[in-house]
Amino acid sequence: MENNWKSKGQQWVYEAINPLINLLIKMGVTPNFITLTGLIINVLATIIFITGVEKGSRGDHRYIGWACATILLGGLMDMIDGRLARVGKQESRYGAIFDSVLDRYSEMIMFLGICYYLIGYSYFLSSLFAFVGMIGSIMVSYTRARAEGMGLKMADVGLMQRPERILLIGISGLACGLTSHFIGSDFKVTVAWLPFPLFETITIFTFPIFILSILTNITAINRLQAAKKMLETP
Repeated sequence: MENNWKSKGQQWVYEAINPLINLLIKMGVTPNFITLTGLIINVLATIIFITGVEKGSRGDHRYIGWACATILLGGLMDMIDGRLARVGKQESRYGAIFDSVLDRYSEMIMFLGICYYLIGYSYFLSSLFAFVGMIGSIMVSYTRARAEGMGLKMADVGLMQRPERILLIGISGLACGLTSHFIGSDFKVTVAWLPFPLFETITIFTFPIFILSILTNITAINRLQAAKKMLETP
């Protein structure tokens, strides 16, 4: 069911971007150029997060919204480069390596911006979860690369793969920025015996990061277990 849902979602996106893909092919744009563009976009997202600390205020969540909208745009580049390579018959082994390496750089730069923002405004627990999520994201990719280097199929193992991570962070941050704009950044739900709010506007962004920190590491462990099972199966 899950893989079927993903397949339908990807097909819908591919159909939507096919006119752009055809235009890029006519223009002679290469997949590697799109991959590099995605990296630059994620650098821009991190700059927005940093600017939010240096120029904004603790209750100004517009920077989260804009940064995460930028992250979603960078994620779109990740879909475009692969589609462009396949449709334009520009697939290559070096292109695959280039894409994987720059994807890792993009993701780590993204987490740098998130951690900088959360630490800058003293959301220390949330920044810790963001760091754990970064570790989990690295390990999800590493376990797949290591297992597939041994000839094992890992692409469909686990829930929190890169597209899901980008969507979770991007959509939650965008929702946080919009909620702050329309409802207010100072909205809080408190419980007398808790030393911190049970819910506040930025929770829309930080709680999904907590979920991501758990699910990425579970995904990495699931891949490790799947690899063990495959290797033990005659």
